[in-house]
Amino acid sequence: MTFSLPKIYPITDTVIAGLSHAEQIEQLVEGGATLIQLREKRSSAREFYDAAREAMSVARRLGVRIIINDRVDIAIAVKADGVHLGQDDLPPDRARLLLGEGRIIGFSTHSLEQALAADSEPVDYIAIGPIYQTSTKDNPDQVVGLENVTAVRRRISKPLVAIGGISLHTATSVSEAGADSIAVVSDLFSAGDIAERMRAFLDLFR
Repeated sequence: MTFSLPKIYPITDTVIAGLSHAEQIEQLVEGGATLIQLREKRSSAREFYDAAREAMSVARRLGVRIIINDRVDIAIAVKADGVHLGQDDLPPDRARLLLGEGRIIGFSTHSLEQALAADSEPVDYIAIGPIYQTSTKDNPDQVVGLENVTAVRRRISKPLVAIGGISLHTATSVSEAGADSIAVVSDLFSAGDIAERMRAFLDLFR
């Protein structure tokens, strides 16, 4: 599998966007997205499965890769391109056994210590955050700040995704701190035109 992280890594949110995951994918791809994570914290497993199946149909038509947040079972069921795991989810080595070598696994960390531990796991990228205060989680972890992005980038070998409260105005600073990829949620969906906002983020790095 050849895998490289895009500079901007959008994560869906049906509440902020007011759109289904499939509808968000349509607009994000129009704006240039190539890898999208589906995140659903409020629906039942069945509802997320149904939404993810619809989203995958759109994604395959548009040629974009889809990562499922948390749910290895749903990722397998809908034939997604991979899964993104949190500290309390299925351990990466167990997920790798289920998913096989051909799918992407990302792993969330919230400190240098967690990131160093994750670097020896069978994952394709490591996420660090929240970089800034975030409103997309009910009980967010403590803010790690840009200095920890730099510290983690210096110590790990795997690609690094920065996440948490990142906006169009702070994305460049986060990249300069050492992030290979920048995950964005709220600022993509609360500014109006999603495709145009996605283009604006990508334009920062052209």
